[in-house]
Formats: sequence, structure tokens, C-alpha cells
Amino acid sequence: MQTARIALLEDDPVQVEILGTWLRAAGHDVHVFMRSRDLMREAVRESYDLLLIDWELPDLPGADVLRWLRNERQLQTPVIFVTARQDENDIVTALAAGADDYIVKPARRLELLTRIEAVLRRSRPPADQPVVEAEPYHFDLNSHTARLHNEVVDLTEREFELAVFLFRNVGRLVSRGHLLESLWGRKGDVPTRTVDTHMSRVRSKLALRPENGYRLASTYNYGYRLERVSGDARPTEGEAID
Repeated sequence: MQTARIALLEDDPVQVEILGTWLRAAGHDVHVFMRSRDLMREAVRESYDLLLIDWELPDLPGADVLRWLRNERQLQTPVIFVTARQDENDIVTALAAGADDYIVKPARRLELLTRIEAVLRRSRPPADQPVVEAEPYHFDLNSHTARLHNEVVDLTEREFELAVFLFRNVGRLVSRGHLLESLWGRKGDVPTRTVDTHMSRVRSKLALRPENGYRLASTYNYGYRLERVSGDARPTEGEAID
């Protein structure tokens, strides 16, 4: 099963406890939000692999949150609705607003975890692939070997993990917090500048430049995006080439 960084938007403490326990036991990192605007505020500066959203919330309906994520933030992060609503019109509304799946409460543990796995499988490459190919780059996860134009690149273990993470998420803007949590775990003593330092080394060692088909762009106060580019590509607004 793929593990993920999951944002859970749910205002019922009992449901938060149940769902959070199931998700953490399955290896997922769970970030709980009990108000819609708290999640919306955090979505401006943090990224997630998947969002579980309740419909009925004290400040803003889950369907409105989803529309904001899709239309205002242009986020394609997978979203699963978990709600007591089961009318066909409600399901159609959620899916039309951009939801990837819909689960009716009370949620069942195995069904929830299986649906999460299915959505993650559709949205990103399998985590157990032994080789990541992205010409002219090649990463062998069994030997922990990175190659550029078939020449071995000397990376530390952490730099290798970071490079693989980036190439598995090409085109996706990922926050520093997301990177820290995915690669270093939940360690409060790891400063965010650690990400910047490792990014700089990976960019330099792998020569992530347009002539090699990729660029590493940073977004101020947010994070990084590895992009597949042509030789004449330019940074998008708000981004800088690292």
C-alpha cells in the first residue's frame, strides 16, 4: 500500500479520532482540520497527496471548499468526500465539483483504505517501481544508483531519495513541509533550510537545467517544482530557477 500525506477536513471529534486512527495505522501522515477556512489557509502554503473532506462543516460546505481548490487554487490533488449525504444528486454534485471518489458515512475501514489506495494509484506512479526512467536520467532503487547520460552521479542516500521523489512528482508543486515529512519524517528539529540545502546539491549534481530537459523551480514561501522543459522554457510567474 502506498503511504501518503493526507489532509482530513472533519468537524466531528469522534470521526476525527476514528478516521485518524485508521489512516495512521496504515502508515499515512494525517493533518486534521476542523474548519474549512483552516484547510484553505493551509492549502496556500502546504501540499498534500490526498484530501478527505466532509460535506457538512460549521463555516463553509465541503463542496465549496472543493470548488475553491479546483478553480481558485488550480489544485489537482485527489479529493475523496466522506459524508452522511447519500442522495444521488449530492453524489453527482460532489463528482461534478471535482471529487475523485465519494464514501458514505459511517465509513468502513477496509473500504476507506482501499479507495484511498485506488485514488493514489491513479494519481501517481507506484512507489515500488525498482527503476525510475526520465531520459537522460536513470535511477535504480535497488542499487541506489543515479545516472545522467549513462554516467553515474555521486549522490548521498538522502539526495538520492530526494531526486527520486522529485522525478516521481514531475510537474507538481510540493511544499517544503511536505518534503520534510516525506523524507525526514516528523522531526521537529529539522529546519526547513535543510530542504533548500539538499535541493541545491541535487540541482547541481544532476545538472537540472533546460539543456538536460528539466528545471528545478522554487516558489517563494512555498516549495519546489521539478518541470520537464524544452530548451527555450522560461520560469512561470512567482517561480525562480534554483
